[in-house]
Amino acid sequence: MPIQFILVQNRQGKTRLAKWYVPLDDHDKLAIKEDVHKTTSQRDQRQQSNFVEFRNDMLVYRRYAGLFFCVCVSLTDNFLASLEAMHLFVEVLDTFFGNVCELDLVFNFYKVKSSRDNRGACDELERGDWHFRH
Repeated sequence: MPIQFILVQNRQGKTRLAKWYVPLDDHDKLAIKEDVHKTTSQRDQRQQSNFVEFRNDMLVYRRYAGLFFCVCVSLTDNFLASLEAMHLFVEVLDTFFGNVCELDLVFNFYKVKSSRDNRGACDELERGDWHFRH
């Protein structure tokens, strides 16, 4: 499976959005959330890339303001396409909220969930037939 999970966490490690594409029990999910926060928060944003090996997979992440957007994909996937899809998701959120912040994710969860679950744009991006529409 290409995508294992999507996490959005704040700087303190509080998970604001989580989508799991593999079946895991609650204990494993909690351990993964903690490990992802430890991994992403300790890396130097200026000296290190946005890709890090994580439990036999690849963690693709990017920090936007005070939020870490993380996607875990298999080692054989295209990491740059995953990073581009993540950036597209952030642009969609910015369109909804003006300039997305943590409070937008907390108080407007239904909008975030619907934009996250609408994977049509991400699927088009992965296939390479992304076209800008006016």
